Amino acid sequence: MSTPEAADGAGNTEYGRKAFKRSKSHFADRITADGRDGWPVEAGRYRLVVSRACPWASRALVSRRLLGLESALSLAVADPIQDDRSWRFTLDPDDRDPVLGIRFLHEAYDKRETDYPGGVSVPAVVDVPSGELVTNDYQQITLDLATEWRQLHRPGAPDLYPEALRAEIDEVAEGIYRDVNNGVYRAGFATTQQDYETAYADVFRRLDLVSERLRNQRYLVGDTITEADIRLFTTLVRFDAVYHGHFKCNRNKLEQDPVLWAYARDLYQTPGFGDTVDFDHIKRHYYVVHTGVNPTSIVPVGPDLSGWLTPHHREQLGGRPFGDGTPPGPVPAGEQIPAGHRP
Repeated sequence: MSTPEAADGAGNTEYGRKAFKRSKSHFADRITADGRDGWPVEAGRYRLVVSRACPWASRALVSRRLLGLESALSLAVADPIQDDRSWRFTLDPDDRDPVLGIRFLHEAYDKRETDYPGGVSVPAVVDVPSGELVTNDYQQITLDLATEWRQLHRPGAPDLYPEALRAEIDEVAEGIYRDVNNGVYRAGFATTQQDYETAYADVFRRLDLVSERLRNQRYLVGDTITEADIRLFTTLVRFDAVYHGHFKCNRNKLEQDPVLWAYARDLYQTPGFGDTVDFDHIKRHYYVVHTGVNPTSIVPVGPDLSGWLTPHHREQLGGRPFGDGTPPGPVPAGEQIPAGHRP
């Protein structure tokens, strides 16, 4: 999702200068096994558009990898530096997505709804034959990948949203969304001291609760990786690099909480998580795009990333990362994170 939609299409200079409000996903159609919204699950039909900088889009990247959907759902990666016209495909030859043939993601939005007035957000799923946006519902996309796309999952794919645990997953994920995933943005884009301090308190109150929950169990819900872990990870992996400084969530760094730091490293070192993370894209997006917060657009050199690869010892708590399944295979050609963008 990232930030453009939060500013309702305003320019990059507006971030941090107007009250922050997370907008709802305007296009909430679902791609389902029975095609009830007119979009049936079909290998090769859809294209997932992401920015590796965006925590909301990164959820879909992790789910797609864990479930082995790479060959069924193609991937478009946008430039982390979007301009006021929306996410750009300037990482591709001729500055166009090679499958959709478009230069800006807003073109797929416009095909779906002419003169769409809202922000252009990622993740977005686009129908390749028509070039139309299908959905930008970041909350639902990963749930549907886990459940509606089962027929296309790889052999050994984990159950990321097990039916018996869904109520607990939803409850845990809702608190994390409100206070952590969205809380860091509320702090970072606050326009009053009171709004900032309220969001700051929410972020660290929830992180303390989560840390206590994870003290004696390896994963958030049950003994395997679930949707809840994916949603927490995509914020934690950005915490020290951007949220601690850029968004002023600076009571402590992630690495200063022994439980959360070990938990985050455990997931980072699990195939399907760390191999989707591009720290260069993350830092350049936040520090360059949010000129209302960082008017110089200077990107910090740190932090040192080497700690992400150090032993975490979380395996001592037990748990089975993939349940009865297996790890995902190698990262597909063309989707690897460049060496200079990772530890």
